[in-house]
Amino acid sequence: MATRIRLRRMGAKKSPFYRLVVADSRYPRDGRFIEELGYYNPSTTPATVNIDEEKALKWLASGAKPSDTAKSLLQKQGIMARFAEIRK
Repeated sequence: MATRIRLRRMGAKKSPFYRLVVADSRYPRDGRFIEELGYYNPSTTPATVNIDEEKALKWLASGAKPSDTAKSLLQKQGIMARFAEIRK
């Protein structure tokens, strides 16, 4: 099973709110997911990002590939740098 860390869109029309989830790559964007890692709200100023670091590191260590946007959020939170240190 190829797992991906990606964003799941929620919220009202023209007012997006995203949850960072781990899902099978074959599932649709807003479909089933395995576990929720956090959320991202771009509507607030500044944008609100809350990610559970332990869960994210566990999934990265088990081989989950982050999408481009999810990778950017993980880098801003410093999780990708911590993962790189652990892998060494």
